[in-house]
Amino acid sequence: MAKVKPLPEAAAAAASSPSSQQGEQKPAVYTVWMKSLVFNGNGCTVYGADGRLAYRIDNYGCRGGREVFFMDRAGNNLLRIQRKSFCMFRRWEACRCFDDGEDQTRPWFRVRRTRKNGAAVAMHGSGRRATYKIGGCSRKSDYKISGADGAIVAAIARKQTASGVVLGEDVLTLTVGPEVDHLLVLGLVVVFGLINRCL
Repeated sequence: MAKVKPLPEAAAAAASSPSSQQGEQKPAVYTVWMKSLVFNGNGCTVYGADGRLAYRIDNYGCRGGREVFFMDRAGNNLLRIQRKSFCMFRRWEACRCFDDGEDQTRPWFRVRRTRKNGAAVAMHGSGRRATYKIGGCSRKSDYKISGADGAIVAAIARKQTASGVVLGEDVLTLTVGPEVDHLLVLGLVVVFGLINRCL
């Protein structure tokens, strides 16, 4: 587990840097471990920059199942992600969960796979067909999430240690820009893992 979590000294150094003390917003960095904390489960675990568990994602069915639960560290459901199948066309829908455990009836966002191994994301209530795009090869761990204007809002890549050692393909670093909803980006990372049958 020590190799999976971010280095505490790196997080402490970032917190004490002059730019962070002046209130300048910096990108957030998460470590995504593509393993479930549940024995024999399918899912992934997200650690914050402080090395502590931030979120956990579990698919209690088989790999690539129809329903995945996105939870905080206390086990409270934040998102419910479902696969919707219509013949050849598949899409994934994410609904936010309320404090009482009930889901919103309308999806927060929808994701569909594109022909170029990426995915197009449509937010509920938006007038545009795709407000975010996930670009990357399904066989690689490196990809980026861009907004409607094409600007990169998040990037994911294989994690490297401070000494430059590249960890396994199931240990990733997610960098999220300061102007984007972190829960949304993490939800998109989970859906992309489902699309590529990594969860």
